[in-house]
Amino acid sequence: MRSRYSIVLATAAAIMTTLISTVEAQPATTVIKLSVATLNDANHEWMKRFAALIEKDSDGRMKAEIYPASQLGSIPRQIEGAQLGSIQIVLSAPEFLVGVDPRFELLAAPGMFHNDNQVIKAITDPDFADAFLAIGASKGLLGVGLLVNGPVAFAMRAPARTLADFKGKKIRVLASAFQTEQIARLGGTGVPMTTADVLPALQQGTIDGALASVPVISTLHLQDAARYITETDQSYVMTVVLVSKKWFDGLPAHLQAITRAAATQVNNEIRPWAFDFLLEQRKAWVGKGGELIALSPADKAELAARYHTIGDDIVKSKPQLKPMWDLLVATARRSL
Repeated sequence: MRSRYSIVLATAAAIMTTLISTVEAQPATTVIKLSVATLNDANHEWMKRFAALIEKDSDGRMKAEIYPASQLGSIPRQIEGAQLGSIQIVLSAPEFLVGVDPRFELLAAPGMFHNDNQVIKAITDPDFADAFLAIGASKGLLGVGLLVNGPVAFAMRAPARTLADFKGKKIRVLASAFQTEQIARLGGTGVPMTTADVLPALQQGTIDGALASVPVISTLHLQDAARYITETDQSYVMTVVLVSKKWFDGLPAHLQAITRAAATQVNNEIRPWAFDFLLEQRKAWVGKGGELIALSPADKAELAARYHTIGDDIVKSKPQLKPMWDLLVATARRSL
C-alpha cells in the first residue's frame, strides 16, 4: 500500500506537469517596438493604427509599443536598431538611409512629381514599389510601405518671398545630395541635420531655415523660431516603413502574413489621411501666428529651371543609381 506521502508527491507531480503543459501551450506574446522621429503627424498616426490592427488580427499574439519623437534614439540609432532586431519597425524619410544604400535618396529629386494624384500612383506602382522597398533587404531592412507627408516647403526665420531671399542662407536638409544641391542652386548652404536638432538650431540661429513638409514643420512647433513658411512644392517629403529582417525572419509564417497585411491596410488608410492632415496643418500654422508664403509665377518658373537637371546631374556622377533612377522616371511619367 502506497504511503500517504507518496500519494501526495504523485498528486503534486501530476499537478505540476499539467501546469507546465498549460504554460507551454499558451502562445508567447511577440512585442513589436515601432519607432519614428516625428510626433502627432501621419507617421505617428500610422503607428497607432498599425498597433491597434496588429493586436486585433493576431488575437493578442502580437503587442505593439509606440515610440515617437526619437524616444529610442536618433534616426541613425533607430535604423541600426532595426538592422539588429532590437527595434522591429522604423518609419523614416528615405534620405536618412543613404548610408545603408544611396538609392534611397532618389525620391528627393525635384521636379519628379507635379501633383498629389501622380505621386500616389507612382509610389504604389507595383514595379517601382517592389523594387524600391527591396533596396534595404540585404542590409537587414524590409520595406513594407511608402507614404507621402506632403510637398516640401521652407520654414524660415526671416520671410523668403523671392528666390533672392534664399541667397546666403543656411538651410537644414536631409542627408542627400538631391537636397543639398537644391539649396546650392538657390545660392545657399544645405546643412544635414536630424529632426530633433532642427528647433534648437533655428532658435540659436545656427541655421536660417529648414526644408521639410508643412505638417512636419507645424507639429514640431517651429513657429516659435521660424514663423514663415515658403511653399515651393518642387518635390515631396516621403516616409518609408521598414521592418527588421532579423526579427521578421524569426516569426512564424502566419504572423509574418498578419504583419504584412496590417502594413498594407494601414498604408492605404494613411495616404488620403495625410493629405487631409496637410490642409489642417496649413490652417493651424496661420492660426498659431505663422505666415504661408507663395512664390510669384516668375520665381516658380525660375526655380523649376534651376532644378530641372539636378536628378540627371547627380545620377551621372553616381552610376549605381541609374537603374533605379530610370525606373523612377518612367514610373513618374506614366503616372501623370
